Amino acid sequence: MSNQQKVAIVTGASQGIGAGLVKAFRDRNYRVIANSRSIKPSSDPDVIAVAGDIADRAVAERLVKEALSRFGRIDTLVNNAGIFTAKPFTDFTQDDYAKNLSVNLNGFFHVTQLAIAEMEKQGSGHVVSITSSLTDHAIDGVPSVLASLTKGGLNAATKSLAIEYAKRGVRVNAVSPGVIKTPMHGPETHAGLASLHPVGRMGEIGDIVDAVIYLDNAGFVTGEILHVDGGQSAGH
Repeated sequence: MSNQQKVAIVTGASQGIGAGLVKAFRDRNYRVIANSRSIKPSSDPDVIAVAGDIADRAVAERLVKEALSRFGRIDTLVNNAGIFTAKPFTDFTQDDYAKNLSVNLNGFFHVTQLAIAEMEKQGSGHVVSITSSLTDHAIDGVPSVLASLTKGGLNAATKSLAIEYAKRGVRVNAVSPGVIKTPMHGPETHAGLASLHPVGRMGEIGDIVDAVIYLDNAGFVTGEILHVDGGQSAGH
């Protein structure tokens, strides 16, 4: 088995953007380690499905171990797993707070730390995190404090890591979406969600996948927060 074929780890990979990313990487001949709580085994020998909660460090360890033992390397990590809880600030429960920090921050921290350690040994690698344009441009009627707290933290960490590892061959970027048409948004919500974007529509899964693939190929880009949000972060 050649270890020269590139390898990507994708979290939150069972549906929506994550599933789109797995397909896009396979279309480009990457091998993929795909993770989510409910992911099913893959019939593709070049896709290894690892079920489990990415907030658990043992799951992150398993993802990295599988990538190295099966495929011998890690070239790209996409931190796609995340949750969004829209409530007025004073209505958030302790459980809401714990779940958002657990998935959005702990999940990022564990797998990114482990993956970057391996990338540094290789002298190359790329980390992309999926964040949210609400961190830059809050919208009246869309309460998003926990998203801003956690995804905004990922944007800041992206820049910090990009500078820390710039001379070690590891790039770190983020894609900051608007509202994307995925299974988490029922059709009855689409008209209202479309109106949140100056272009007047929701984003498609392919819009985010294209942005991730662009960044993965853009060797001179690091520390970038790429807004793919129909103009949402620019203003209303």
